[in-house]
Amino acid sequence: MRPWLPIVALTALLLGGCASVVQNDVVAFHEWPADLQDKSYVFDHRPKQPNNLEYQRYQGLVAGELHRLGFTPAANLQAANLKVAFDYTIDARDVTVVQPVYGDPYWPYWYGIPYYGRRWRGHYSPFHDPFWPPGPVITGYQESQYQVYQRHLVVTISRGRDGKKLYEVSVDSSGGNGSLAFAMPYMVRAAFRDFPGKSGVPHRVNLKIDE
Repeated sequence: MRPWLPIVALTALLLGGCASVVQNDVVAFHEWPADLQDKSYVFDHRPKQPNNLEYQRYQGLVAGELHRLGFTPAANLQAANLKVAFDYTIDARDVTVVQPVYGDPYWPYWYGIPYYGRRWRGHYSPFHDPFWPPGPVITGYQESQYQVYQRHLVVTISRGRDGKKLYEVSVDSSGGNGSLAFAMPYMVRAAFRDFPGKSGVPHRVNLKIDE
């Protein structure tokens, strides 16, 4: 076995593990009243926002997190103390990666030759053998292209009577999956993970992908 193959395998394993989580970069700004008792709210549907099944699905996700935090939906704006609004986008960008291609100039040398290297801490080490062949060398470069999707979510909570913003959180998540429906449950969860949290402090929330 070539001595660098375990390193390549380990790298592939680590890269594979990264695909099992959704990374969310979160920052919230707020002036949340510590003594706020009335958490009744309505959704504030802004002009030009879609009013389709996809939007309603995401609204249900936000409502679920608000329910977990003790908010209660109101029948109308007059009966609500708070207004909740959210918006989302997704954009694709092309990424080009240039990677070196490694080759072994002494391929036959690795097989059928006994090892005469010095011992190092009880193990044989090729690093002390002047006749040990060199490691892999770069024989060329390979270019690959793929798309990265940038997903963005903003949720605001305002006072109903005067529209003063009390909480605004933005979530950015990027990845190779172009389905916003796939990423949105994790982004909404990340938006309210540490509600209200520290104002103006960016942090990353990694959430495991559900089976």
